[in-house]
Amino acid sequence: MNRMKVGVLGATGMVGQNYLSLLDNHPWFEVVYVAASPRSAGKTFAQAVAGRWLMARPIPEPVHDLIVADANDVTQAVGQCDLVFSAIESDKETIRRLEEAYAAADIPVVSNNSAHRATADVPMMVPEVNWEHAELIKDQRQQRGWTRGLIAVKPNCSVQSYVTPVYALKQAGYPVSAMIVSTMQAVSGAGYPGPSSYNMIDGIVPYIGGEEEKSEREPQRILGQRSNGQIIPDTSIKIAAHCNRVAVIDGHTACVSLKFADRKPCLDEVKAIWQSFVSEPQRLSLPSAPIPAMIYREEPDRPQPRLDRDAGKGMAVTLGRLRSCPVFDIRFVGLSHNTIRGAAGGAILMAELLKAKGYM
Repeated sequence: MNRMKVGVLGATGMVGQNYLSLLDNHPWFEVVYVAASPRSAGKTFAQAVAGRWLMARPIPEPVHDLIVADANDVTQAVGQCDLVFSAIESDKETIRRLEEAYAAADIPVVSNNSAHRATADVPMMVPEVNWEHAELIKDQRQQRGWTRGLIAVKPNCSVQSYVTPVYALKQAGYPVSAMIVSTMQAVSGAGYPGPSSYNMIDGIVPYIGGEEEKSEREPQRILGQRSNGQIIPDTSIKIAAHCNRVAVIDGHTACVSLKFADRKPCLDEVKAIWQSFVSEPQRLSLPSAPIPAMIYREEPDRPQPRLDRDAGKGMAVTLGRLRSCPVFDIRFVGLSHNTIRGAAGGAILMAELLKAKGYM
């Protein structure tokens, strides 16, 4: 297979660096283009990130000496990129405008940003859950007059740890009517340098701006249905979220209580549904698809971020502590790696899905 030529917008930031690390030696995608702010433009990538390369692995050799372009200048990517991954760090309106400009220039955009998560004709996907939402790209292209360009986005990093198990139960005939989720979110979710050590050591910060609203709305859209060129959210599931920042580097944990719409599965059946779950990325053998998609731990004190965040190369959801709930029906703990599954890795998996389905 000839590898697609890809670019990373916002390549010098924390999420951009994650993209470059995960794309190194990728069988389908080859990074040939990096872009960032005007202050980094014109430097080699190594020069641009000198003293602030945050990944455990060294800078991938193929990007080490690439000259950083200005992400604001779309014309520099034209003719070089078959696809760009967007990790631009700016205000939402600027990001929205730039991503649309790249797509209008016939360059598909797969984005980690939140700017287009509520845009009616933009699919927001967890590939194991709502891969059919990729069909929205046909409407998007028709409505906007794009030929090869597209915009597809991934959801908030915290929802990855619980939306897949909820979807698996729905598919098995047990739709959820209400959910209360309390998240304990790693500091890397705030980017670099993130919260100050004074705030995090000996503390928990019970507020992340906008996070609870996103955690309550985005799963409804992910679980919704395509209709007339947009996604109709599934508002039959009511969600209340409490989002907390905790002193963990990587790995978002969620404590979840579920109420079922009608009949309730037994606990052994819930485990069996999760453990046997296979979805489109696994059926297509996508390079980044975790097998299994979900892992259930029987130990009473698991999952834990340090022990479980790297399961499935950071792409699997780890579940545990399934038990009856005296208020709702069941409760459990979910964990996912926020900077891999919840950020760059989840977007790369989405791009693999779009390529496999013929959208790129």
